[in-house]
Amino acid sequence: MSATILVTNQAPKGHFPALKDASQPWVFASDSLALMPRKEVLAHAQDAIAIINQGELRVDTELLDHAPNLKVVANVAIGTDNFDLQAMAARKVWATNAPDAFTESTADAAIALLLDVTRRVSEGDRFLRTGAWASEGMRPARWEGPLLSGKTLGLVGYGKIGQAVAQRARAFGMRVLYNRSQDVMDDPNYRSLNELLPAVDVLSLHTPLTPSTRCLLDAKRLGVMKRGSYLINVARGKVVDESALVAALQDGQLAGAGLDVFEEEPIVHPELLSMTNVVLTPHLGGAAREARGAARHVAAENVARVLAGNPPITPVI
Repeated sequence: MSATILVTNQAPKGHFPALKDASQPWVFASDSLALMPRKEVLAHAQDAIAIINQGELRVDTELLDHAPNLKVVANVAIGTDNFDLQAMAARKVWATNAPDAFTESTADAAIALLLDVTRRVSEGDRFLRTGAWASEGMRPARWEGPLLSGKTLGLVGYGKIGQAVAQRARAFGMRVLYNRSQDVMDDPNYRSLNELLPAVDVLSLHTPLTPSTRCLLDAKRLGVMKRGSYLINVARGKVVDESALVAALQDGQLAGAGLDVFEEEPIVHPELLSMTNVVLTPHLGGAAREARGAARHVAAENVARVLAGNPPITPVI
């Protein structure tokens, strides 16, 4: 078989305009909704010259051993923690991502979780659908939540997504403080992480997963947050110690959490599933149609450039 372009989910070829004239055959996931299982990826890898990866495909030594002709893996995503960059560099395989495509959609998702958990939207929806409202009648005090205006939002990570969340939060009248990996000496809204945690009513995470951010929020750091505050995570699940988060929610240290990402996806800590003060979504933060289409355009351009013998436009270094 000739070299193939392997796409780990189904998507219209029209979403990859830079590859419209590609001579290589395409292989897409067979399931219309699910990502291609790793076993199937490995089975096709022998002939793959490029992989366009929609999900969390681990590009490691095992996969590279199965793909001797591979030249590039293009993530249709911001995240890059699925790449073994050292192993890929040794095999001269490019790693690329779509760093800007999901800024607005992920910021929208963070605010959606914030509004949902603080104003108890999903909890109220479940209450109504089970017939409890009809049987118990009006109990207005039951549904009281905090007003966002005047509250302080803390952002861990202040790249493009963090800044987009800040813009939205200020529209609700929130004060915004932030922490980022580089110290900022001249901005009155910057705080060290130790200063930020006890100062905010809502903490929203927007940092990539790196060795230094793995379990960044552990039991100790959750314990110094303002009692009764909220946590929002649309970054990476492993930034938070999930067992410590459960304990903080159970004892009231945190009033609630909105989580789009989890420590062992797609497995979710079972205690979280039963908590009424937690809103859970299945890693859908970037799932706006326009954002996904834009990211596929970037992935196609990256692949096309590499196959033509040129560097990609958004390499992961």
